[in-house]
Amino acid sequence: MTEHASVRYQPGDEVDFVIVGAGAAGGVVARELSRAGFRIVVLEQGPYLRESDFRHDEIGVSQLHALTNDPRVSPTTFRSNAFETAKERPVLSYGRMVGGGTAHFTGNYWRFHEIDFTEHSKKGAVAGADRDDWPITYAELEPYYTKVEWEIGVSGLAGASPFDPPRSKPYPLPPLPIKPGGVLAERGARKMGWTAFPAPMAILSQPYRGRAACVHCGFCETFGCEMRAKSSTLVSMIPEAEATGKCEIRPLSYVRKVETNDAGRVTGVTYFDARKREVFQRAKAVVLCANGAETPRLLLTSASKRFPDGLANSSGWVGTRLMFNGGGIAGGLFDHEINGYKGVVDSRIIHDFYQLDPKLGIDGGAGIDLRFDFPPIAYAMYGLPLDAPSWGAEYKRLLHECYTRSIYALCHTTSLPVASNSVSLDPTVKDAWGMPAIRMTFSEHQNDLKLYQFMLDRAMELLGAAGAVKRWAHPLDTYWPAVHLLGTCRMGNDPQRSVVDRYHRAHDVPNLFIVDGSSFVTSGRGQPTMTIQALAFRAAENMARMARRGELS
Repeated sequence: MTEHASVRYQPGDEVDFVIVGAGAAGGVVARELSRAGFRIVVLEQGPYLRESDFRHDEIGVSQLHALTNDPRVSPTTFRSNAFETAKERPVLSYGRMVGGGTAHFTGNYWRFHEIDFTEHSKKGAVAGADRDDWPITYAELEPYYTKVEWEIGVSGLAGASPFDPPRSKPYPLPPLPIKPGGVLAERGARKMGWTAFPAPMAILSQPYRGRAACVHCGFCETFGCEMRAKSSTLVSMIPEAEATGKCEIRPLSYVRKVETNDAGRVTGVTYFDARKREVFQRAKAVVLCANGAETPRLLLTSASKRFPDGLANSSGWVGTRLMFNGGGIAGGLFDHEINGYKGVVDSRIIHDFYQLDPKLGIDGGAGIDLRFDFPPIAYAMYGLPLDAPSWGAEYKRLLHECYTRSIYALCHTTSLPVASNSVSLDPTVKDAWGMPAIRMTFSEHQNDLKLYQFMLDRAMELLGAAGAVKRWAHPLDTYWPAVHLLGTCRMGNDPQRSVVDRYHRAHDVPNLFIVDGSSFVTSGRGQPTMTIQALAFRAAENMARMARRGELS
């Protein structure tokens, strides 16, 4: 990776844009705006790591939170409804480093389909949910999906899925090699009359733009990639932003408030530096790319006399309608080795259930993949069949025999937006900077629970058809900590029912933008990062246009 660029701005310099967060969206916005000639400061609460900093250290990444938020420093609280008192619980996980979650994600890069943007008008309202159509269509976003694939490097096979939406260009790279688990997915799908097709992955199957191809080391999900084969913004966007000489990445910078003037426009942000000293960085505009939990928290902590309920919150929708991607998971044991620990997490996916038959009486849809994403310690804790002992000689025997012969069917389902599911400020618990902790209120909609069960049954069928000699279904529950944080600052045309407009500009504040998973109107069928980045390319293009017209200063 190139070294840090030499540009350094002073806090008193009024830069054109301050971007909060250097992850999936922040990295894209930074590159696009700096290439357009604007002066950019990116504030990231985590460190700036290099490939030499990454280790195949399971305890370090999983238990000591080397790449993600640490609940000992940034605690979260949880309650299932507003009548409960929230208790401390690690319910959120997100990347806390330059590159954000893209530095350690699985790399599944599905596009949303047309139905994801129009499901409300096509299928109608769902009682107890606030579903709506997006203010943009798939066709409007398609050029930006293509731009993501070619700019960061995505491996896949266009036309392989009969369910895929239209595309204007093939993938820039061929699919990654099929894994044994992918062969089993194809076998099981064929017997069930389904289609398993090559998984689009933000991992390089061949060298691309000066970066090496994947070497299939097996330490992929939750780990940083020392080969630079994983197409994170850390290696694909941030270096190109810095190379412009216009963009400064400022790590270990924890933003506590977006500042505004008497006219209701943002003037910059106040943040804590690495020594916890307060710094105010001036800016003509601010772009929040902090994720679907940290972004609404920052808006709520930025309350002022003019914005007493939180910045950009005249609608009262900031932090509400929180969505994840739900699903079910089933395990299968085979009488032969699969060695799923080798290579990327999965190589085939199934989208036959992307749109369910209305006769089923279940709204939404899902995808399935056969995967193995358990490093050794995690497998020893969670990977064995549910009836296996957790100690002793039999436990050791099963670990030895099952690790190489296990595979898991993971369902990626929709999650309905429910008004009471939210991110808010905990009234008593503080983080290490003295700021209110994130309080999550969440209960699944009954439709989502029905969908989870339906898909879990399909997962069990898939494993059986693939030849599993033993199958087990994990209990249906939300998987904590949740990683896909969506919907808390909805995009929409109506300022009374959304937080930002169709270009991600806050309805209430003309020089404030929100570009991350929080702007999602619906959750999609899993894997939101591709859509987050397509939206980011589109938003940055429009920010530059507005800035050139003088609309932001």
